[in-house]
Amino acid sequence: MGEKQVFQPLTKEDRVTVLLYRAGIVLSSIIVCALAYLLASASGPSQRPTADILGYGLYASVGVSVFFIHLYIGKFKIYLKNLYFIGLGCLVVLLALGKGSLSGALAETPLSVLLLLPLSGCLGFVTAKEAFCFQLFEGYLLAMIMPLYLLLVSASVLTGQAAAWGLVLIAAMLVIFTVRKVFMSLAYDIGDKSAYQ
Repeated sequence: MGEKQVFQPLTKEDRVTVLLYRAGIVLSSIIVCALAYLLASASGPSQRPTADILGYGLYASVGVSVFFIHLYIGKFKIYLKNLYFIGLGCLVVLLALGKGSLSGALAETPLSVLLLLPLSGCLGFVTAKEAFCFQLFEGYLLAMIMPLYLLLVSASVLTGQAAAWGLVLIAAMLVIFTVRKVFMSLAYDIGDKSAYQ
């Protein structure tokens, strides 16, 4: 469990990796907000290039958090990286389904939304890790709600405005989570290096 104390002085590498990790969280939150706005504004095919760029940005920002997260248990980091690589494989499949358009695949084939589950799992892992370490309760909720949202959308239980409002709810929770996380001391993310595996 994370401790809100300084165990050792931070090195330059410590500071850089924590800043990159948190930048990934911030960018993911901003991108999900932008995607929620696009979906809520009933954007049509003309908005697909913007949605595609945001989608690629989300993959990149989540990847930054995945590769710079600080975890005491090495097996968790390996699992998280492998899940991210699976997510990248799913991205390739989505691009093939959408003939080069990520948003095209998602709009035209509802079941293709399931291919976003690994990416959602990565972001959910990050939020759940922070919830566990620093009592950011919304992190647990995000880890559960994001994959559930994707399952409901893929099954066409959530469509149109319901899907849009679901993503708006996730975006709002991500903003709360991000604001609570990014202003913590950088040392909290490093913790006790002697406990790393």
